[in-house]
Amino acid sequence: MRVKTFPEIGHRYFATTRNVRILLYGHYRIAYLLRADGNIDILGVFHGALDIERLNL
Repeated sequence: MRVKTFPEIGHRYFATTRNVRILLYGHYRIAYLLRADGNIDILGVFHGALDIERLNL
């Protein structure tokens, strides 16, 4: 999995103060939280047509 090897591969989501990143995969966006200890929490997988600004990531 690329995220495990390269955790900062997704672009930074600046609508929050947390280190949330978005990775594009086909028609989907994978939102994940990069923790200070190196762990990764998947926040959700969303269809690209969804207005992600409505979500509270």
